[in-house]
Order: sequence, then structure tokens, then C-alpha cells
Amino acid sequence: QVQLVESGGGLVQAGGSLRLSCAASGQTFSSYTMGWFRQAPGKEREFVAAITWSGDTTYYADSMKGRFTISRDNAKNTVYLQMNSLKPEDTAVYYCARKANIYSDYNVKSASSYGSWGQGTQVTVSS
Repeated sequence: QVQLVESGGGLVQAGGSLRLSCAASGQTFSSYTMGWFRQAPGKEREFVAAITWSGDTTYYADSMKGRFTISRDNAKNTVYLQMNSLKPEDTAVYYCARKANIYSDYNVKSASSYGSWGQGTQVTVSS
């Protein structure tokens, strides 16, 4: 069973930046597409970004394009989310997740296609 541990969240002013990290246990990290989701209070969990197993392809929610960048380091079993130009509406708990199937980028924007989740890290953006 893979373990995913997020870090890097915190309180930042609007317009600021944060970089989230997600460290994965196990030896098969490089075989899976990884994603970031977020959930604000009273709202459903929403897709933020995803990156394929090799790092060759990335996907973003429209509202994050140009502000957020997902990347990964397979040698370190870690996926990152660089968040710039943060807005108060970006306030949420951010979760990283691993796709349920290896070498798959099918339906990456759907939370149901991910089989493993981290515990989340809080990001709060003040106005």
C-alpha cells in the first residue's frame, strides 16, 4: 500500500507563492500518473493538476493554467505543485493522489480514477 505525504502548505498573502510536495513510498512511483486535487469548505473536491508517469504530459484545471505548475522527480518519489499568483479562492486543503492503474492517464480529472490519497495540506490565502 503506497503512502502519500503532502507538505508545504501554509498561510500566504494574495499574490504570493507556495510549493507543495508529495512524497510517495514504494518502488513503483515512476509507473503512475499523479494528481493534485483540492477541497474548500462546503465544496466538492476538485481537480487541480496531473502529470503522467514519465512527466512528459501535464494537465491543469482551466482556472489554474498559467499560475500552477506540476512537476515530478521520479528519483525522489516526489511530485510538486508550484502555485503562483495565489488568490483567496485558492484557499483549500490540497491532496495528492496516485492513479489506480499503472501507465494510465485516462480520465485524469476525475477523482474516482485515483486509488491512493494523501492526508492533505492546508493552503490559506489571505486578501
